[in-house]
Amino acid sequence: MTRPGPVRAGWRLPPLAAGGLALLAGLYAALLLLGFGLPVPRPALADVHGPVMVLGFVGTLIALERAVALGAHWALAAPGCAGAGGLTLILAGPGLPGKLLLAAGGVVLLAVYRALWRRQPGPALLAQAAGAFAWYAAALLWLAGLPIPDLVPWLAVFLIATIAGERLELAHVALAGPRPQRWFLAALAALIAGATAVTLWPAVGAYLFGLGVLAVVAWLAVFDVARRTIHARGLPRYVAAGLLTGYAWLALAGLLWAGAGPTVAGARYDATAHAVFLGFTMSMVFVHAPVILPAVLRRPLPYRPVLYVPLVLLHGSLLVRVAIGDGAGLEAVWRWAGAGNVAAVLGFVAFAAALTARSGRHAVRNHRLAVADASVSR
Repeated sequence: MTRPGPVRAGWRLPPLAAGGLALLAGLYAALLLLGFGLPVPRPALADVHGPVMVLGFVGTLIALERAVALGAHWALAAPGCAGAGGLTLILAGPGLPGKLLLAAGGVVLLAVYRALWRRQPGPALLAQAAGAFAWYAAALLWLAGLPIPDLVPWLAVFLIATIAGERLELAHVALAGPRPQRWFLAALAALIAGATAVTLWPAVGAYLFGLGVLAVVAWLAVFDVARRTIHARGLPRYVAAGLLTGYAWLALAGLLWAGAGPTVAGARYDATAHAVFLGFTMSMVFVHAPVILPAVLRRPLPYRPVLYVPLVLLHGSLLVRVAIGDGAGLEAVWRWAGAGNVAAVLGFVAFAAALTARSGRHAVRNHRLAVADASVSR
């Protein structure tokens, strides 16, 4: 997990702001792809929706958290390149500059993990470094001319391996013996081998990739501490609820890949991609924000039950989108359920900003009261 390092807070704000802009642009692009009659910017924002959301937004957050954990200013080049790459894609379209910046972000993140490895090597960090490699592989394949749907397995590996590595890091104290870690490494190897197979042999590789995804989900379902903390209260239960629901979406994506093979368009592609990038990934963002953002911003994001509102809206609207919109082919339901996905993300951002601002005001007020009390005691 993140350990606040000597990286000054002011240096973290530009990449965080770039990631926030990437999120807003990605959500606007989502509404365009859903068919809402909004003004269409030039260049076409919808053409870069996936990379902007996955690398420009989530990639920036993950790289920023890792840079803070390392505590070195040079490590901020990773989230800086990711954020700048996302903004370049938004302003200039899918050209060479944006792709190169995203690739550079993956390279620097690999260097960050190498530095962290010198401190404390282990399977958890190896998994996160494998995720950074998948980020770099996706950027290279995009530079080589592959269309975005063909990058989805590598983008998924980036997120799955990174999150699974962090969950292993939290679970290792409860694991008995080396066998669970060996199973974890075997599942990770299957995931990476499957992504490689998709690139080399698309017709059969998707089946193998789906099995790799399911192997990781199986490990998480058996060994993640969320199985126990779901019975707790407050923040631990909130985190566990988001984790377990996200794992269910990841299992669905694995089943769709393993059972139906390659998909690069249509309803099944929409269901598979958004099961990973919304149901799994965005759920992880929601529930880890109260833990990670305070370490990055040095401002608390207190847990409140109201945070369940966007989480429930996210999963509920995604279920309607996949089951009825994609499954039954009802376009109107698919469109409005997709709008519900966007509303859930924006709602979480609004709640998180309000809670953070409120906690900041309370901290300032408590500090002033403490100063006043000290003056009176003199």
